[in-house]
Amino acid sequence: MKRWKLGYQTNCWGPMGGDAVGVTSATRLTYRTYADMGRAIAEIAEAGFDGVEMFDGNLLDYQPVELRRLLDASGVQLVASYSGCNFIFPDLLEEELARIDRVSAATAEVGGKYIVLGGGAQRAAGIREGDYALLGAALNQAAAVARKHGISAHYHPHLSTIVETPEQVRKIFAQTDIGFCPDTAHLAAGGADVPALIEEFFDRITYVHMKGWQRTPFRFTPLDQGDLDTHAILAKLEELKFEGWITTELDEWSEPAAAAQRTRKFFQDFEVTQKN
Repeated sequence: MKRWKLGYQTNCWGPMGGDAVGVTSATRLTYRTYADMGRAIAEIAEAGFDGVEMFDGNLLDYQPVELRRLLDASGVQLVASYSGCNFIFPDLLEEELARIDRVSAATAEVGGKYIVLGGGAQRAAGIREGDYALLGAALNQAAAVARKHGISAHYHPHLSTIVETPEQVRKIFAQTDIGFCPDTAHLAAGGADVPALIEEFFDRITYVHMKGWQRTPFRFTPLDQGDLDTHAILAKLEELKFEGWITTELDEWSEPAAAAQRTRKFFQDFEVTQKN
């Protein structure tokens, strides 16, 4: 476990939304958590994490030097940014890639390593088979944009997109060379055997998203709660000798600092069980 570095997303410190200008200007179509990012970063550091991931909109709210100062004050680093993408509409793609370019540049300037891309829009009339080829080609272009700035792009399968199930995960990775950021809860909710899918695509994985998942009522949870066997997932990563960052995220929680502390303790307890 010492091979791993642990990060935490700033997204559950407030309500999640987006840039309203993005409704008419796709280059501004970013995620944002409406919260004090300084508080979120400080409380993540106090919980014992090494780094943070931020939504693209929150990242772009700062001048890089200002955000570096905020991170340095808490003794953590920016690990990654997160962007959502449609990526199946050719007329929109140039605008979306322009946004990815801005976010990648800002991520690199603050010292981040990754940009995580979640998406692949579902059409109103349903999925068209050609959408996977469109998404795969767009992800390859986005990965090239990220490389231009010296960071790595990873695709994050996500509920409500065209990549939810294990079969859809296999379908998209047959269309693109981009890295894979497995989100344990989204994959499980999509019907995956998460440890098995991680092993199947392990050569693409250098960055992992963790969160707990409760089936009924549906809810994402801290790692020590819910129905997902996160111990088995961590054991698989240990078996495969994963070396990299694991970032825990939690879309919404009434006590975000307490949830971060619980999650950090979960990792500590797992490390103890591995030693015994």
